[in-house]
Amino acid sequence: MTEVAGNTLIDGRYRVLRRIGSGGMADVYCAEDIHLGRQVAIKVLHRRFAQDQEFVERFRREAKSAAGLNHPNVVGVFDRGEHEGTYYIAMEFLEGQTLKDIVAAEAPLSQERVIDLGLQILQAAGFAHSHGVIHRDFKPHNVIVDHQGHAKVTDFGIARAGASEMTETGSIMGTAQYLSPEQAQGHAVTATSDIYSIGVMLYEMLAGRLPFEGDSAVAVALKHLSEPPAPISQWRPDVHPALEAVVMAALAKDPAQRWQSAEDLAAGLEAARTQIAAGPNGGQDTAAFAAIPMPVPDETGPTNLAPPSVVAPVAEPQEKRERRWPWYAIGALALALVGVLLYLILSGLLATEKREVPRVTGKQLVEARALMERAGFEVQTERVQSRQPFDQVVDQDPNGGEEADKGSTVTLEVSGGPGDVLVPPVERLSEVQAVRELHKAGLEVTTDPEFSDKVKKDFAIRTVPPEGTEVTKGTRVRLLVSQGPEQVTVPDVTGLTRASAEARLRDEGLEVSAQEQESDVAEGDVISQNPTAGTRVSRGATVTIVVSTGKPQVDVPDVVGMSEERATSRLSGVGLSPVRQERTVTDPAQDGVVIEQRPGAGTQVDEGREVVIVVGVLKETDTLEPGTQTTP
Repeated sequence: MTEVAGNTLIDGRYRVLRRIGSGGMADVYCAEDIHLGRQVAIKVLHRRFAQDQEFVERFRREAKSAAGLNHPNVVGVFDRGEHEGTYYIAMEFLEGQTLKDIVAAEAPLSQERVIDLGLQILQAAGFAHSHGVIHRDFKPHNVIVDHQGHAKVTDFGIARAGASEMTETGSIMGTAQYLSPEQAQGHAVTATSDIYSIGVMLYEMLAGRLPFEGDSAVAVALKHLSEPPAPISQWRPDVHPALEAVVMAALAKDPAQRWQSAEDLAAGLEAARTQIAAGPNGGQDTAAFAAIPMPVPDETGPTNLAPPSVVAPVAEPQEKRERRWPWYAIGALALALVGVLLYLILSGLLATEKREVPRVTGKQLVEARALMERAGFEVQTERVQSRQPFDQVVDQDPNGGEEADKGSTVTLEVSGGPGDVLVPPVERLSEVQAVRELHKAGLEVTTDPEFSDKVKKDFAIRTVPPEGTEVTKGTRVRLLVSQGPEQVTVPDVTGLTRASAEARLRDEGLEVSAQEQESDVAEGDVISQNPTAGTRVSRGATVTIVVSTGKPQVDVPDVVGMSEERATSRLSGVGLSPVRQERTVTDPAQDGVVIEQRPGAGTQVDEGREVVIVVGVLKETDTLEPGTQTTP
């Protein structure tokens, strides 16, 4: 792909300031809208996709989908157009971090913060769904959170708007880790598909990890289809059962078993927040959370039966009625005595009925209470500090298997969690020592590597949550351990110009030191480098390059007319190498004198260059007197 250079004016309106991100389809730049004097984000489609009509259509659809969603939790789209053979979208520019960056640096997040961010995301989703737009790629990378904690959803690149969905048989759109099971199978998606993806985001924020991980996107997608996610409490024991239940319901494999709308899930989060605020026990004997109930048909509804008719008694003679009343009195008294006897008999039977007490130790309180009540017992709970998961029954009285009177009370000791501790300081301790300190504080540890040019290799950088944070004993803490400075491979820059070599090395995160040296190589080109190409060094290390200055140039002096000796001395004196040639001359004045030179005077040549000097040699002639003979 070709980057848009800084200061480029896009479409005569948007001046590019800097690049702020890059994705699979497009680059994003911070730019200035010179018409309105404000900063905007410009998303420019990679040129290699500009000829692909499917990508262009998807890009166009993003602009259309997002432009129609005017909501405080949706990134606004201002404009779209073409630029140098590709396409762009002008969007609202946001200062802040992606939710993925926040999760990577701070997870697990506090329950209240997860609920707050989740509600904002759900408001955006609900608004989009109400306008017929399904996002299809909800993930923390697509949520921007500013410094005040206000969240906005972006990237409607694969959104579906009503019936205009552009599909391809068997294609899967979305990101594997956040993909709903129906998307993984290439089936049609609905609003509940977005609910599943948001559920994965909530899980990741709470647990500090994804529900499913694998070596490849296909492996992750298969787990979405076939494996149940581990309970959040397995990774984070302090999570409130109500909040855990809400999130796990969003991750149901069957769309019909999930929350059916963003509003329903939001209501569930609000209900969980109420229980969390009420205290560890939700203000009741149990911390059980009941999801929003479905309407229950009223089985005792009105009937169409008319009331029975009332038959008026026929008047009887007064004397006859007076003779009957004693018999009525005796009958009523007999019935009353029978009723009293039956009551006493039945009360005695009930009082002496025994039932076997169910064994509920190790079960969650919700299940234990239901078992006890079905068996005919009342339940009383007592909270105890325990390393067992929150709300798990750790003991019971009477014990399971014993018999007790039906209707009597069974006391359950229920885990209130192991108590709270402060995360100890472990920065710059060795990995072994840091893990030992965290275990000593009663915390579980997951170690993650991280490059650092400040902390020595195999020593602790920091913890997440950070030191001094109050957490529940048994909480799993992320320990970031230094791998030392990040290693990079030194590229080969010999033969490049100095500017190109320096740019290439800096792109790899390396510093550059340049030296100059005379050489037969063209001036300005790199002769050698140290370290050599292919060497692994720390990011930020310095690579020394040797740059050719070429050979020094000298002006050829004018030596024509000089004696051979003087000409040779003059040329040698300026660093040139004289080469003598002879030429026969008839003029005695040219004998032993330079009569020609190559190259000519004033020519610039490399120092050490040969210069040919042609020296005149007088031709001897025979001058004999008349009558003189020469001896053969």
